[in-house]
Amino acid sequence: MVDEQPGEQSGIDDPLFAGATTRKSLIVRPELLEVGHVPDQNRIIGRDAEIEAVASKVEPVIRNDPPSSFIIYGKTGTGKSLVSQSVAGRAQRAAAQNGVNVGIVYVDCSQHSTETQATSAIGRGLNDADESGFSIPRVGLSRAHYYDYLWDTLDTLYDAAIIILDEIDQLVNNEDNEAGVLMQLTRAKESGKIQTNVGVVAISNKINYRKSLNERVKSSLGDDELVFSPYDGNQLRAIMEARTDAFREGALDSAVIPKTAALAAREHGDARRAIRILRNAGDIASKEGAERVLEDHVDRAQKRAEADRLRELLAGLPPHSKYILLALANLDTQDGTREEFRTTAVYEAYESVCETEGSDPLGLDRVRDLLRELSFLEITESDKTGGGRGRGSFTLHTLMNSPEAVFEMVEQ
Repeated sequence: MVDEQPGEQSGIDDPLFAGATTRKSLIVRPELLEVGHVPDQNRIIGRDAEIEAVASKVEPVIRNDPPSSFIIYGKTGTGKSLVSQSVAGRAQRAAAQNGVNVGIVYVDCSQHSTETQATSAIGRGLNDADESGFSIPRVGLSRAHYYDYLWDTLDTLYDAAIIILDEIDQLVNNEDNEAGVLMQLTRAKESGKIQTNVGVVAISNKINYRKSLNERVKSSLGDDELVFSPYDGNQLRAIMEARTDAFREGALDSAVIPKTAALAAREHGDARRAIRILRNAGDIASKEGAERVLEDHVDRAQKRAEADRLRELLAGLPPHSKYILLALANLDTQDGTREEFRTTAVYEAYESVCETEGSDPLGLDRVRDLLRELSFLEITESDKTGGGRGRGSFTLHTLMNSPEAVFEMVEQ
Protein backbone atom coordinates (compact mmCIF):
# COMPACT_ATOMS: atom_id res chain seq x y z
CA MET A 1 0.00 0.00 0.00
CA VAL A 2 1.39 3.40 -1.01
CA ASP A 3 1.22 6.11 1.66
CA GLU A 4 -0.76 9.13 0.55
CA GLN A 5 0.69 12.58 0.99
CA PRO A 6 -1.23 15.48 2.54
CA GLY A 7 -3.55 16.97 -0.01
CA GLU A 8 -3.90 13.73 -2.01
CA GLN A 9 -7.26 12.00 -2.42
CA SER A 10 -7.78 9.68 0.56
CA GLY A 11 -10.52 7.56 -1.02
CA ILE A 12 -13.01 8.62 1.66
CA ASP A 13 -15.94 10.46 0.10
CA ASP A 14 -17.51 11.74 3.33
CA PRO A 15 -16.22 15.33 3.72
CA LEU A 16 -16.50 15.05 7.51
CA PHE A 17 -13.70 12.45 7.53
CA ALA A 18 -11.91 13.23 4.28
CA GLY A 19 -8.71 14.22 6.05
CA ALA A 20 -8.70 11.32 8.51
CA THR A 21 -6.00 9.32 6.68
CA THR A 22 -3.85 12.23 5.54
CA ARG A 23 -3.75 14.48 8.60
CA LYS A 24 -0.44 14.10 10.42
CA SER A 25 -0.57 13.97 14.20
CA LEU A 26 2.19 15.52 16.28
CA ILE A 27 1.84 12.49 18.57
CA VAL A 28 3.63 9.41 17.23
CA ARG A 29 3.58 7.15 20.32
CA PRO A 30 0.18 7.80 21.92
CA GLU A 31 0.51 4.88 24.34
CA LEU A 32 3.11 6.88 26.29
CA LEU A 33 0.43 9.49 26.99
CA GLU A 34 -2.29 7.03 28.01
CA VAL A 35 -3.20 7.34 31.70
CA GLY A 36 -3.40 3.56 32.22
CA HIS A 37 -0.16 2.75 30.38
CA VAL A 38 2.55 1.07 32.48
CA PRO A 39 5.85 2.29 30.98
CA ASP A 40 9.32 0.83 31.22
CA GLN A 41 10.84 1.17 34.68
CA ASN A 42 13.22 3.91 33.55
CA ARG A 43 10.20 6.12 32.82
CA ILE A 44 8.84 5.86 36.38
CA ILE A 45 10.10 9.04 38.00
CA GLY A 46 10.13 10.27 41.60
CA ARG A 47 8.94 7.04 43.20
CA ASP A 48 12.19 5.28 44.12
CA ALA A 49 11.30 4.96 47.82
CA GLU A 50 7.79 3.74 47.04
CA ILE A 51 9.14 1.20 44.54
CA GLU A 52 11.52 -0.16 47.18
CA ALA A 53 8.72 -0.33 49.76
CA VAL A 54 6.37 -2.26 47.48
CA ALA A 55 9.20 -4.53 46.34
CA SER A 56 10.05 -5.45 49.94
CA LYS A 57 6.46 -6.65 50.47
CA VAL A 58 6.17 -8.77 47.31
CA GLU A 59 9.77 -10.04 47.25
CA PRO A 60 8.96 -13.32 49.10
CA VAL A 61 7.21 -14.68 45.98
CA ILE A 62 10.62 -14.91 44.29
CA ARG A 63 11.57 -17.54 46.91
CA ASN A 64 8.08 -19.10 46.70
CA ASP A 65 7.27 -17.75 50.17
CA PRO A 66 4.01 -15.93 51.07
CA PRO A 67 4.09 -12.22 50.13
CA SER A 68 2.51 -9.53 52.28
CA SER A 69 -1.01 -8.24 51.69
CA PHE A 70 -1.20 -4.48 52.24
CA ILE A 71 -3.00 -1.21 51.49
CA ILE A 72 -1.62 1.70 49.47
CA TYR A 73 -3.18 5.13 50.04
CA GLY A 74 -2.74 8.31 48.06
CA LYS A 75 -4.53 10.93 46.04
CA THR A 76 -5.33 10.41 42.38
CA GLY A 77 -2.28 10.53 40.13
CA THR A 78 0.39 9.76 42.74
CA GLY A 79 1.64 6.60 41.04
CA LYS A 80 -0.08 3.96 43.18
CA SER A 81 -1.36 1.79 40.34
CA LEU A 82 1.68 2.43 38.16
CA VAL A 83 4.20 1.40 40.82
CA SER A 84 2.15 -1.61 41.93
CA GLN A 85 1.86 -3.02 38.41
CA SER A 86 5.46 -2.27 37.51
CA VAL A 87 6.93 -3.84 40.65
CA ALA A 88 4.63 -6.86 40.36
CA GLY A 89 5.80 -7.41 36.79
CA ARG A 90 9.45 -7.18 37.81
CA ALA A 91 8.85 -9.63 40.67
CA GLN A 92 7.16 -12.02 38.25
CA ARG A 93 10.18 -11.97 35.92
CA ALA A 94 12.65 -12.39 38.78
CA ALA A 95 10.62 -15.30 40.17
CA ALA A 96 10.59 -17.02 36.78
CA GLN A 97 14.39 -16.86 36.77
CA ASN A 98 14.26 -18.69 40.10
CA GLY A 99 11.87 -21.34 38.80
CA VAL A 100 8.77 -19.89 40.53
CA ASN A 101 5.63 -19.29 38.44
CA VAL A 102 3.89 -16.11 39.63
CA GLY A 103 0.53 -14.90 38.34
CA ILE A 104 -0.43 -11.23 38.28
CA VAL A 105 -3.87 -9.69 37.87
CA TYR A 106 -5.01 -6.07 38.07
CA VAL A 107 -8.69 -5.35 38.73
CA ASP A 108 -10.31 -1.90 38.84
CA CYS A 109 -13.02 -2.23 41.49
CA SER A 110 -14.81 0.86 40.24
CA GLN A 111 -15.62 -1.23 37.15
CA HIS A 112 -16.12 -4.52 39.04
CA SER A 113 -17.79 -3.24 42.18
CA THR A 114 -19.55 -6.31 43.56
CA GLU A 115 -17.91 -9.35 45.12
CA THR A 116 -19.15 -11.59 42.31
CA GLN A 117 -17.92 -9.23 39.59
CA ALA A 118 -14.53 -8.81 41.24
CA THR A 119 -14.07 -12.55 41.78
CA SER A 120 -15.01 -13.23 38.16
CA ALA A 121 -12.54 -10.58 36.94
CA ILE A 122 -9.71 -11.93 39.11
CA GLY A 123 -10.26 -15.49 37.96
CA ARG A 124 -10.54 -14.59 34.28
CA GLY A 125 -7.48 -12.36 34.53
CA LEU A 126 -5.37 -15.19 35.94
CA ASN A 127 -6.76 -18.07 33.92
CA ASP A 128 -5.20 -19.47 30.75
CA ALA A 129 -7.76 -21.89 29.33
CA ASP A 130 -5.13 -23.68 27.21
CA GLU A 131 -3.09 -24.43 30.34
CA SER A 132 -5.85 -24.97 32.91
CA GLY A 133 -8.19 -26.93 30.68
CA PHE A 134 -11.23 -24.80 31.54
CA SER A 135 -12.63 -21.39 30.72
CA ILE A 136 -14.43 -19.04 33.13
CA PRO A 137 -17.70 -17.45 31.96
CA ARG A 138 -17.80 -13.68 32.21
CA VAL A 139 -21.28 -13.70 33.77
CA GLY A 140 -23.97 -16.12 34.81
CA LEU A 141 -22.43 -17.97 37.75
CA SER A 142 -22.92 -17.59 41.48
CA ARG A 143 -20.31 -16.02 43.70
CA ALA A 144 -19.41 -19.45 45.12
CA HIS A 145 -18.83 -20.88 41.65
CA TYR A 146 -16.52 -18.01 40.71
CA TYR A 147 -14.50 -18.62 43.88
CA ASP A 148 -14.24 -22.32 42.98
CA TYR A 149 -12.90 -21.39 39.55
CA LEU A 150 -10.46 -18.93 41.13
CA TRP A 151 -9.07 -21.50 43.59
CA ASP A 152 -8.73 -24.06 40.79
CA THR A 153 -6.96 -21.51 38.58
CA LEU A 154 -4.48 -20.57 41.27
CA ASP A 155 -3.58 -24.13 42.24
CA THR A 156 -3.48 -25.40 38.65
CA LEU A 157 -1.35 -22.65 37.13
CA TYR A 158 0.72 -20.87 39.78
CA ASP A 159 3.09 -21.21 42.69
CA ALA A 160 2.20 -17.69 43.83
CA ALA A 161 0.03 -14.76 42.77
CA ILE A 162 -0.05 -10.98 43.24
CA ILE A 163 -3.60 -9.61 43.03
CA ILE A 164 -3.89 -5.83 42.65
CA LEU A 165 -7.29 -4.40 43.57
CA ASP A 166 -7.43 -0.74 42.56
CA GLU A 167 -10.15 1.60 43.89
CA ILE A 168 -10.81 -1.02 46.57
CA ASP A 169 -13.09 1.41 48.42
CA GLN A 170 -15.55 1.13 45.52
CA LEU A 171 -16.03 -2.58 46.20
CA VAL A 172 -19.41 -3.24 47.81
CA ASN A 173 -19.19 -5.50 50.87
CA ASN A 174 -21.35 -8.57 50.87
CA GLU A 175 -24.45 -8.87 52.96
CA ASP A 176 -22.70 -10.23 56.07
CA ASN A 177 -20.27 -7.31 56.02
CA GLU A 178 -17.19 -9.49 55.84
CA ALA A 179 -15.45 -7.47 53.11
CA GLY A 180 -15.72 -10.69 51.12
CA VAL A 181 -12.96 -10.48 48.50
CA LEU A 182 -10.28 -9.29 50.90
CA MET A 183 -11.30 -11.85 53.50
CA GLN A 184 -11.38 -14.72 51.03
CA LEU A 185 -8.11 -13.88 49.29
CA THR A 186 -6.02 -13.13 52.35
CA ARG A 187 -7.20 -16.26 54.20
CA ALA A 188 -7.56 -18.71 51.32
CA LYS A 189 -4.35 -20.63 52.00
CA GLU A 190 -4.80 -20.58 55.77
CA SER A 191 -8.29 -22.04 55.37
CA GLY A 192 -7.05 -24.81 53.09
CA LYS A 193 -8.76 -23.61 49.90
CA ILE A 194 -5.50 -23.29 47.97
CA GLN A 195 -1.82 -24.15 48.23
CA THR A 196 -0.75 -21.12 46.21
CA ASN A 197 0.88 -18.18 48.03
CA VAL A 198 -1.27 -15.08 47.46
CA GLY A 199 -0.51 -11.43 48.16
CA VAL A 200 -3.14 -8.70 47.79
CA VAL A 201 -2.27 -5.09 46.99
CA ALA A 202 -5.34 -3.00 47.88
CA ILE A 203 -5.25 0.57 46.51
CA SER A 204 -7.47 3.38 47.80
CA ASN A 205 -7.81 7.13 47.46
CA LYS A 206 -9.53 7.23 50.87
CA ILE A 207 -7.12 7.50 53.77
CA ASN A 208 -9.77 6.22 56.20
CA TYR A 209 -10.64 3.13 54.17
CA ARG A 210 -9.08 0.74 56.68
CA LYS A 211 -11.54 1.91 59.34
CA SER A 212 -14.41 0.48 57.30
CA LEU A 213 -12.98 -3.05 57.47
CA ASN A 214 -13.92 -5.58 60.10
CA GLU A 215 -11.33 -6.83 62.57
CA ARG A 216 -10.73 -10.16 60.82
CA VAL A 217 -9.79 -8.43 57.56
CA LYS A 218 -7.60 -5.93 59.40
CA SER A 219 -5.84 -8.85 61.06
CA SER A 220 -5.22 -10.50 57.69
CA LEU A 221 -3.77 -7.29 56.29
CA GLY A 222 -1.68 -6.65 59.40
CA ASP A 223 -0.33 -3.14 59.84
CA ASP A 224 1.16 -2.93 56.36
CA GLU A 225 0.21 0.42 54.82
CA LEU A 226 1.96 2.73 52.38
CA VAL A 227 1.09 6.35 51.62
CA PHE A 228 2.05 7.93 48.28
CA SER A 229 2.50 11.71 48.43
CA PRO A 230 1.66 14.03 45.51
CA TYR A 231 4.43 14.77 43.01
CA ASP A 232 6.18 18.12 43.15
CA GLY A 233 6.82 20.33 40.14
CA ASN A 234 10.31 18.98 39.44
CA GLN A 235 9.10 15.39 39.53
CA LEU A 236 6.19 16.16 37.21
CA ARG A 237 8.55 17.88 34.80
CA ALA A 238 10.88 14.86 34.82
CA ILE A 239 7.93 12.49 34.25
CA MET A 240 6.89 14.36 31.14
CA GLU A 241 10.44 14.81 29.86
CA ALA A 242 10.78 11.03 30.02
CA ARG A 243 7.86 10.80 27.57
CA THR A 244 8.79 13.48 25.04
CA ASP A 245 9.40 10.75 22.46
CA ALA A 246 5.63 10.37 22.36
CA PHE A 247 5.79 13.43 20.05
CA ARG A 248 7.47 14.02 16.73
CA GLU A 249 10.98 15.37 17.11
CA GLY A 250 10.87 19.12 17.64
CA ALA A 251 7.08 19.17 18.05
CA LEU A 252 7.11 20.54 21.61
CA ASP A 253 7.85 24.19 22.26
CA SER A 254 10.43 24.55 25.04
CA ALA A 255 7.88 26.21 27.35
CA VAL A 256 5.24 23.45 27.12
CA ILE A 257 6.58 20.91 29.61
CA PRO A 258 7.59 23.45 32.31
CA LYS A 259 4.18 25.11 32.07
CA THR A 260 2.28 21.82 32.17
CA ALA A 261 4.27 20.65 35.19
CA ALA A 262 3.72 23.94 37.01
CA LEU A 263 -0.04 23.80 36.42
CA ALA A 264 -0.36 20.24 37.69
CA ALA A 265 1.89 20.83 40.71
CA ARG A 266 0.08 24.00 41.72
CA GLU A 267 -3.36 22.45 41.68
CA HIS A 268 -3.04 18.75 42.45
CA GLY A 269 0.45 17.26 42.11
CA ASP A 270 -1.34 14.76 39.89
CA ALA A 271 0.82 13.01 37.27
CA ARG A 272 -2.25 11.64 35.48
CA ARG A 273 -3.56 15.15 35.10
CA ALA A 274 -0.19 16.43 33.84
CA ILE A 275 -0.02 13.67 31.22
CA ARG A 276 -3.64 14.27 30.25
CA ILE A 277 -2.96 18.00 29.72
CA LEU A 278 0.08 17.18 27.58
CA ARG A 279 -1.90 14.69 25.51
CA ASN A 280 -4.81 17.09 25.06
CA ALA A 281 -2.45 19.89 24.03
CA GLY A 282 -0.93 17.62 21.39
CA ASP A 283 -4.37 16.64 20.11
CA ILE A 284 -5.52 20.26 19.90
CA ALA A 285 -2.38 21.30 18.04
CA SER A 286 -2.65 18.35 15.64
CA LYS A 287 -6.32 19.00 14.82
CA GLU A 288 -5.50 22.63 14.05
CA GLY A 289 -2.66 21.61 11.74
CA ALA A 290 -0.05 23.38 13.89
CA GLU A 291 3.61 22.57 13.41
CA ARG A 292 4.35 22.62 17.14
CA VAL A 293 2.57 22.37 20.50
CA LEU A 294 2.56 25.83 22.10
CA GLU A 295 1.63 27.35 25.47
CA ASP A 296 -1.75 28.39 24.09
CA HIS A 297 -2.53 24.75 23.39
CA VAL A 298 -1.62 23.93 27.00
CA ASP A 299 -3.98 26.61 28.32
CA ARG A 300 -6.88 25.15 26.37
CA ALA A 301 -5.90 21.58 27.23
CA GLN A 302 -5.92 22.45 30.95
CA LYS A 303 -9.61 23.33 30.80
CA ARG A 304 -10.41 20.05 29.08
CA ALA A 305 -8.29 18.09 31.57
CA GLU A 306 -10.04 19.72 34.52
CA ALA A 307 -13.39 18.58 33.16
CA ASP A 308 -12.01 15.07 32.54
CA ARG A 309 -10.59 14.86 36.06
CA LEU A 310 -13.81 16.04 37.70
CA ARG A 311 -15.83 13.57 35.61
CA GLU A 312 -13.47 10.74 36.62
CA LEU A 313 -13.65 11.58 40.32
CA LEU A 314 -17.41 12.06 40.38
CA ALA A 315 -18.02 8.78 38.57
CA GLY A 316 -16.79 6.85 41.59
CA LEU A 317 -18.62 8.82 44.27
CA PRO A 318 -21.64 7.47 46.15
CA PRO A 319 -24.93 9.36 45.66
CA HIS A 320 -24.81 11.28 48.95
CA SER A 321 -21.33 12.64 48.21
CA LYS A 322 -22.79 14.02 44.99
CA TYR A 323 -25.71 15.52 46.95
CA ILE A 324 -23.19 17.29 49.20
CA LEU A 325 -21.44 18.71 46.14
CA LEU A 326 -24.75 19.91 44.75
CA ALA A 327 -25.46 21.54 48.12
CA LEU A 328 -22.13 23.40 48.01
CA ALA A 329 -22.73 24.40 44.40
CA ASN A 330 -26.18 25.73 45.32
CA LEU A 331 -24.72 27.76 48.17
CA ASP A 332 -21.93 29.02 45.94
CA THR A 333 -24.35 30.46 43.37
CA GLN A 334 -26.69 32.28 45.73
CA ASP A 335 -24.88 35.60 45.58
CA GLY A 336 -22.55 35.01 42.64
CA THR A 337 -19.33 34.98 44.68
CA ARG A 338 -17.06 32.12 45.71
CA GLU A 339 -17.34 31.63 49.44
CA GLU A 340 -16.53 29.24 52.26
CA PHE A 341 -19.41 27.64 54.15
CA ARG A 342 -19.66 26.15 57.61
CA THR A 343 -20.55 22.49 57.98
CA THR A 344 -23.96 23.33 59.44
CA ALA A 345 -24.83 25.49 56.40
CA VAL A 346 -23.67 22.76 54.03
CA TYR A 347 -25.76 20.22 55.93
CA GLU A 348 -28.91 22.33 55.70
CA ALA A 349 -28.41 22.75 51.93
CA TYR A 350 -27.68 19.01 51.65
CA GLU A 351 -30.99 18.19 53.37
CA SER A 352 -32.78 20.30 50.75
CA VAL A 353 -31.02 18.43 47.94
CA CYS A 354 -32.00 15.09 49.51
CA GLU A 355 -35.62 16.24 49.67
CA THR A 356 -35.51 17.18 45.99
CA GLU A 357 -33.91 13.82 45.11
CA GLY A 358 -36.43 11.90 47.21
CA SER A 359 -33.73 10.44 49.46
CA ASP A 360 -33.45 10.30 53.25
CA PRO A 361 -30.51 12.44 54.45
CA LEU A 362 -27.58 10.93 56.30
CA GLY A 363 -26.72 12.10 59.80
CA LEU A 364 -24.49 15.12 60.38
CA ASP A 365 -21.52 13.03 61.52
CA ARG A 366 -21.62 10.92 58.36
CA VAL A 367 -21.82 14.05 56.21
CA ARG A 368 -18.74 15.36 58.02
CA ASP A 369 -16.93 12.14 57.06
CA LEU A 370 -17.97 12.53 53.42
CA LEU A 371 -16.80 16.16 53.42
CA ARG A 372 -13.39 14.99 54.67
CA GLU A 373 -13.22 12.45 51.84
CA LEU A 374 -14.15 15.09 49.26
CA SER A 375 -11.41 17.33 50.65
CA PHE A 376 -8.89 14.49 50.52
CA LEU A 377 -9.76 13.98 46.84
CA GLU A 378 -9.35 17.77 46.34
CA ILE A 379 -12.85 18.14 44.96
CA THR A 380 -13.48 20.50 47.87
CA GLU A 381 -11.25 22.32 50.33
CA SER A 382 -11.84 22.25 54.09
CA ASP A 383 -10.17 24.56 56.59
CA LYS A 384 -10.64 24.37 60.34
CA THR A 385 -10.66 27.77 61.99
CA GLY A 386 -11.34 29.42 65.31
CA GLY A 387 -14.56 31.33 65.72
CA GLY A 388 -13.24 33.82 68.22
CA ARG A 389 -13.75 34.02 71.97
CA GLY A 390 -16.72 32.02 73.14
CA ARG A 391 -17.52 30.65 69.68
CA GLY A 392 -15.18 27.65 69.49
CA SER A 393 -13.73 26.26 66.29
CA PHE A 394 -15.49 25.22 63.10
CA THR A 395 -14.69 24.00 59.59
CA LEU A 396 -15.23 25.95 56.39
CA HIS A 397 -15.77 24.22 53.05
CA THR A 398 -15.45 25.46 49.48
CA LEU A 399 -15.58 23.94 46.00
CA MET A 400 -12.35 23.54 44.04
CA ASN A 401 -14.27 23.78 40.77
CA SER A 402 -16.91 26.18 39.54
CA PRO A 403 -20.53 25.47 40.55
CA GLU A 404 -21.42 25.29 36.86
CA ALA A 405 -18.90 22.47 36.32
CA VAL A 406 -20.28 20.57 39.30
CA PHE A 407 -23.87 20.93 38.11
CA GLU A 408 -22.89 19.75 34.62
CA MET A 409 -20.89 16.72 35.76
CA VAL A 410 -23.14 15.55 38.61
CA GLU A 411 -26.29 15.73 36.53
CA GLN A 412 -24.86 13.78 33.57
